[in-house]
Amino acid sequence: MWRRGAHSDAAHHLPTAGAGASTSAAAGAAVRRRRRPGLSCRPSHLFFALLVALFTASLLVVWQLLPIGDGDAAVEGEDALAPPAGGGVMRFSASRMVLRAFDGESRLEAARSARRWWPGLEPVRLALVVGTMNIDAESLLLTTLAKSLVGLGYEVEVLAFTYGKARDICRTICRVNIVRFEKLKSVDWLKYNAVLVSSLEGKRVVSILMQEPFQLLPVVWLIHDDALGQHLRNYPESHLSIPNHIEDWRAHFNACTYVVFPDNHLPLLYSPLDTGNFLVISGSPVDIWAAKGYGTSHSQETLRKQHGIREEDVVVLVVGSYLFFDELPWDYAAVLRASAPHIMEIARTKKLGVQFILFCGNGTHAYNSSLQEFASHTGLPDDSVKHFPMTHDIRDLLMFVDIVLYGSLRQEPSFPPLLLRSMSSEIPVIVPNLTVITKYVTDGIHGFLFNSDDPSTAASAFMRIVGEKRLLDTAYSVALEGKLLSKNMLAYECIIAHVKLLETVLHYPSDANLPLSFSKVKERTWLWDHFESKAALGNGSSEDERHSHTRIVGILLEESSQSNQPTYSDSNDTSSYDYPSLSDWNDLSEVEISEDIETREMEEIDERVERPLLTWDEVYRNARKSERLKPEGNERDEGELERTGQPVCIYEIYHGEGAWPFLHHGSLYRGITLSKGGRRPRSDDVDAVMRLSILDNPYYRDLLCEFGAMFAIANRIDTVHKLPWIGFQSWRAAGIKVSLSESAEVILEKTMAGENHEDVIYYWVPIDTDQTSNFWSTCDCLNAGHCRTLFEDAFRIMYGLPEGLAALPPMPNDGDYWSTLHSWVMPTPSFLKFIVFSRMFVDSLHSLNGNNTEPASCLLGASQPEKRHCYCRILEILVNIWAYHSGRKMVYLNPVTGDTREQHPREERNEMWAKFFNFTLLKSMDEDLAEEADDGMHPGNDQWLWPLTGQVFWSGIADREREEKYIKKLDKKLKNKVKLLERQKSGYKQKPLGQ
Repeated sequence: MWRRGAHSDAAHHLPTAGAGASTSAAAGAAVRRRRRPGLSCRPSHLFFALLVALFTASLLVVWQLLPIGDGDAAVEGEDALAPPAGGGVMRFSASRMVLRAFDGESRLEAARSARRWWPGLEPVRLALVVGTMNIDAESLLLTTLAKSLVGLGYEVEVLAFTYGKARDICRTICRVNIVRFEKLKSVDWLKYNAVLVSSLEGKRVVSILMQEPFQLLPVVWLIHDDALGQHLRNYPESHLSIPNHIEDWRAHFNACTYVVFPDNHLPLLYSPLDTGNFLVISGSPVDIWAAKGYGTSHSQETLRKQHGIREEDVVVLVVGSYLFFDELPWDYAAVLRASAPHIMEIARTKKLGVQFILFCGNGTHAYNSSLQEFASHTGLPDDSVKHFPMTHDIRDLLMFVDIVLYGSLRQEPSFPPLLLRSMSSEIPVIVPNLTVITKYVTDGIHGFLFNSDDPSTAASAFMRIVGEKRLLDTAYSVALEGKLLSKNMLAYECIIAHVKLLETVLHYPSDANLPLSFSKVKERTWLWDHFESKAALGNGSSEDERHSHTRIVGILLEESSQSNQPTYSDSNDTSSYDYPSLSDWNDLSEVEISEDIETREMEEIDERVERPLLTWDEVYRNARKSERLKPEGNERDEGELERTGQPVCIYEIYHGEGAWPFLHHGSLYRGITLSKGGRRPRSDDVDAVMRLSILDNPYYRDLLCEFGAMFAIANRIDTVHKLPWIGFQSWRAAGIKVSLSESAEVILEKTMAGENHEDVIYYWVPIDTDQTSNFWSTCDCLNAGHCRTLFEDAFRIMYGLPEGLAALPPMPNDGDYWSTLHSWVMPTPSFLKFIVFSRMFVDSLHSLNGNNTEPASCLLGASQPEKRHCYCRILEILVNIWAYHSGRKMVYLNPVTGDTREQHPREERNEMWAKFFNFTLLKSMDEDLAEEADDGMHPGNDQWLWPLTGQVFWSGIADREREEKYIKKLDKKLKNKVKLLERQKSGYKQKPLGQ
C-alpha cells in the first residue's frame, strides 16, 4: 500500500495533539449522528461496552490480588506490588507466569549511610563476559551500559571469547581482553566485585563460578536470544526427553544471582529453567536494531507476493501481549469484535481492501480452527483474515503491513516490546490509552490512541489514518515521528534499571571507592553513532547471527550431556574418569570368579600337605617379617621423597576446586586445603580439616580463613613438616600475578640452604606498591575503620593491660613494604613462636565479639562477605606486627627477579615493644592458658577459641602422663606377679623351650 520512508517529507503536515484529537472526535461524532439521530451509538454497543468494562474491572482486581512469587511460597496477606510504568525491573514467577515489580534495597545507599570516614583504596571492579563483539544490539546495549558505569566510577573489564568489530569501540571506554575457553580457569574472579555474563557461551564461566572459592561472587546473566528457549520448547515432554540438559541448565541458572531478559516473551520460553531468579529489564535496543537490520536485507514487494497480498490492500497487523503466549486473551478478542466490523465498513467507504493479520497463539490446527470460527462470528470475510503464531518471525510481518493495531487492554508492567518494534519499523500504530503507553506516546504525534474502556473507538483512530485508496500523509508523518521516538525512548530507563540492579546485588567492601548513584547517569541515548558507522561497513546478516546462536546452543548442550562425568583438570595435567560399561562389569565379575576358584583350590592343596612344626623363634621371626612387609599408613609418598634434603617447603593454601589451576607443582610447594576431602587427585596435599577439627565448622573456617591452615600445620608439626624452613602462599598470589617466578624460587632455595638460621622473614607480596600509605590507616581501610580500635582492645585483653595504658603497637611509615596474602618464608622455630602469639591474639579478638557466632555482629567488615570472613584481613597483616616488634629481620623478595632488600632495618626501629613479644613471656602465657583448659576453668564455654586452635600442653600435663604411665607399669608388674604365684600354688611348671 505504501513504501516506508517515501513520505518522510510529509512531516510538515503533522497536526498538533489537541487539534488532531478534536478533529477526529468531531468527525467521529458526525458519523454517529448521521447514523442514528439522537443517540451517540447503538444500544447494543452500549450494552456490550458495559459488559466489557465490568469484565475488565473484575479481571484487574483478580490480577492485583495474585500472590508474589511461586505459588505455595507466597505469604498470605502480603499485598501485591503495583507494576511500574516504563523500563523497570520485573520479577518473573514460573508458577503463575506473572511479572512483578522488583524492589531490592540498594546496597550502595546502605554503604553511604554507614558514613565511611576512611578513604577507599580500590575501585569497584566489574567483569563483563561477552561471547562475541560483533556490531549488534547486544554489543550496543553492553557498550552503552559500560560507558555509564565507568562514568559513575566503576572499573569495567570486558572479557570476550572472540574478536569482533565492536572491540575498537569498547577499548575507548574500558579495558578489553580476549580470553580463550581453556584459559577461563586461570582468571582470578575474586578480583572482581561482580560478574555480568551476556551470552549463552557464558555458561562455561558460570560453571567455574559455581565452585569454591567463587560461590559468593554476585553473578548476573543477561539472556538476549531465544535459541535455547526454542530448543527447550520443541520438546513436548522436555522433562522426559532431555532431563540431563534441563537439570544442568537449571543448576547454572540457579547459581546466578539474577537471570535478566530484555522482554516478557523470553522468560516464557525459558520457564523450564526458572528457579525464582528471573527478571525482566525492558527497553533493550534489540527491537530497534532488528527492524534496522531486517529492512536492509528484505523487500516489501517480495514479501507481499509471498503472502498473497495485493498491492492496493491495506494490511492491519493485530498484536497483543506476550503474557498470553498460547491462548487468545479476552481483551484481544474484545478489540477485534468491537472494531473490526467498523474498520471494514470504513474501508468500503474509502474503496480500500483490508486484510487482517492476527499475530497470536500457537500454530496448531485446533487453534487455527477456533480462530477462523471467531473471525466468522465477528463478521470478517474468511479471505480477509490470516493467522501467524507468536513463534513466527515478527520482522517478516512488519516488512509489509501498513497499520499495527495493539489489541491488549491490560495494564502491562512495561512498554510492550511488539509495539516498540512496530514503531521502530516506521508503521502507524493504533494503541489503547494505557498508562504505560501514554507515558511516551502522544496522540496524533507518535501514534493514534483509542479509549481502552470502549474498544470500538479504534475505528475512529483507523479513520484518521486512511484516505481515498491510500493512507493519509498524517499517517506517514506520525509513523516517522514514532520511529524517531522509539530509537532512544527507553534507553535511559533501561540503563538506570541495570545500574540499580547492580547496586542491589553488589557487595561494596571496606576498601572500595564508592561510585556515584544511578541518579548521576548521564547517558540518555544509545551509542548509535559509533555502531551505525561500523554497521555500514558490513557485519553479517541477522540470519547468520541466529545460525551462530543455534550452533552455540548445540555445542553447549553436547557439553552438558557429558557434564555427568567428573573430570579433573589444571594447568599442568588433565585426566578424566570414565564410568565402566556393562561389558566391563561382566569381565570383572568373570575374573573375580576365576580368582576365587583358584584361591580355594590352592587352600585345599595346602591343607593336604604335611608341614613340620616350627619353633617359637621361627614363629616370632615370620611374624616380624610379615609386619615389615605390610604397607604403613603414613608411608612416604613421592612428594615427600622429593622434599627430602630440601631446606624449605612452601604450603599453598586453597579452598575449593576453583583454586586448583592456580597451584604449583614440584618439590618446593605443597598444597593445603581448607575444605574437607577437597585435595587434588594424585597429590600429597594436606587436609587442614583432618589436622584441626575446628575447621570442620563452616563458621570458624570462614572466620579464620587461610590462617586456619597455619594453625593446622602447627598442630603437631612434626607429623607433617620436618624441614628447617617453612613458608606459606595464598592461591591468590598466582591469580594476581605476584607469585614467585622460577628464578626467584632458585634464589630463595639457595638462600635457605646457605642461611645460618638467623631469625629472618622473607615476603614477596606487599600491601601496596606506592609505599606511601600509613600501616594502621591501611588496616582501617581494610577492616571497616575499626582495625586500630579492635586491635588495641584485643591486645589489652591479651596482656591484661589497664584501660588508660596505650595498647596499639606503633608501626613506622618509613616507605618500606609490609607483607600481605600470607606469602612469606621463615625458620620453622620462628613459625611456631609466631603461632603461639597468634593463637592468643585471635582468642582475645574473638572474646571482644562476645563469642557470638552471628556474622552480622562483626565490626571488621562493611559488607556481608567481609562480615562472614571477619578476622581474615586483620590476620593477613598480623605477621608484620609480630616480626617488627619481636626483632626479626624483614626482607622483601622481588617475585620476578629474586632480588632481596631488607625492610625496616632493626637498627632503625626506635619504638619496638619487645617486652610484649618476648617468647619467654608468650610461652608462660601459653602454659597458663593450657593449665586453665586442662583444669576446666571455663566450664560450659564451648566457644572458647584458644583450645580449639591447636595443641594444649603445659608441664602439668607431662607430669600427669608420666605418672599415669608409671602407674600402668606397676599394675602390669603386679598382675604378672599374681599370675606367677597362682601357677606356683597349682604346681604347674612350664618346661624350658628347646629341651
